[in-house]
Amino acid sequence: MRILLTGATGFIGRAVADALEQRGHSIVRVQRGAGRPGQEVVQADYAQVPSRDWWLPRLAGVDAVVNAVGILRNQPGQTFQALHCNAPAELFRACAAAGVGTVVQVSALGAEEGARSGYHLSKKAADDVLRGLPLRGAIVQPSLVYGPGGSSAALFNKLAVAPVLPFPQGGRMLVQPVHIDEVVQGIVRLLEAPQPGIETLAFAGPRPIALCDYLGELRQALGERGRQWIVPVPDALFRAGAAAAGHLPGSMLDAETADMLLAGNATDENGLADLLPQPLRAPREFIRPEAREPARRQAVLDLWLPVLRVALALMWIWTAIVSFGLYPVQDSHQLLARVGLHGVLSTLALYGAGALDLLLGVLTLAAPSRWRRAVWLAQLALVGGYTVLITFFLPEYWLHPYGPVSKNLPILAAILLLWALEPRRA
Repeated sequence: MRILLTGATGFIGRAVADALEQRGHSIVRVQRGAGRPGQEVVQADYAQVPSRDWWLPRLAGVDAVVNAVGILRNQPGQTFQALHCNAPAELFRACAAAGVGTVVQVSALGAEEGARSGYHLSKKAADDVLRGLPLRGAIVQPSLVYGPGGSSAALFNKLAVAPVLPFPQGGRMLVQPVHIDEVVQGIVRLLEAPQPGIETLAFAGPRPIALCDYLGELRQALGERGRQWIVPVPDALFRAGAAAAGHLPGSMLDAETADMLLAGNATDENGLADLLPQPLRAPREFIRPEAREPARRQAVLDLWLPVLRVALALMWIWTAIVSFGLYPVQDSHQLLARVGLHGVLSTLALYGAGALDLLLGVLTLAAPSRWRRAVWLAQLALVGGYTVLITFFLPEYWLHPYGPVSKNLPILAAILLLWALEPRRA
């Protein structure tokens, strides 16, 4: 079959494309950027809502369509209304007009009557359009989808390796996570043996499970030893924290996703189990043995690197506060005099260094990604410079029992680690 696939660069879309190509199907990828050599690509921006007439010539010779476009949060230039509702609706209408044989819409579990979130309502709106058209195929509604490269998997792996986790309701809300391989297998079956009309099928794991138990099974699958302590926190406090997190770039959490999480994500009618010949995998089987240690290491880094950044930022900010007067100013001038700085130069050095420390603390927390490597290099240079000066002019501090200078060595190593892990710009 020749299959047009939207969202081809996304988590589910990539996996669907790979599986279909392995089975000998021809894929037309719909994406914003150009494809790799040998790929057939239609460049389109869903955010601009391509019209039915725009799609019609591009559907010539297409046997089936899979719509796998989705975003978790509204973002500037990318809205639920455009990407989940208006653009898919235009594509579905074009499919009906062009005589496309089969359409599979990747929706979401919870996109049904009574839905309240913008995410689910926008998915449901497109689902309703598809249900009203003379097409065959399916609307698949996945629960939490786990798999390598998935943002949801990365988040839950990170939560699973935390030794202590504050969570609303103690993590007792029900979820029904499903592995990406099984979601893809189900979509392939629906394309190769399409339903006579448009059927709505939940795609979920083998059984509902409390979120805390899901994390426990992932923790076991990652090879992490020891019990995880989940501390219940009030829902209102969680919602307030989520609302604040919603203002951070790249955050998966905001007020709406918090409400979705609190509501749970499970179903009594799982259509995926009937499509597949094998039993569905439980979360403890999600991670293959050979992938266990790399996944655990990545989860540990994802969890603790932000903590390390905050700790460094607080160190710089506290050092600035101390320099501005908590430490006796006269004692600071005496130390600077031993370095050869007196009078105005001593004052400029004291308060200039304090201001620089404060700036580095703020940048550690808030610098844009394109600045971060430079921020880490500046910190390396400053700590290294302080260490060299103290070594030459105040060498006795190397022998101080509290180690005020020797502690610079692990600080330098931590900053170097953050610098090395910072993504390089193309």
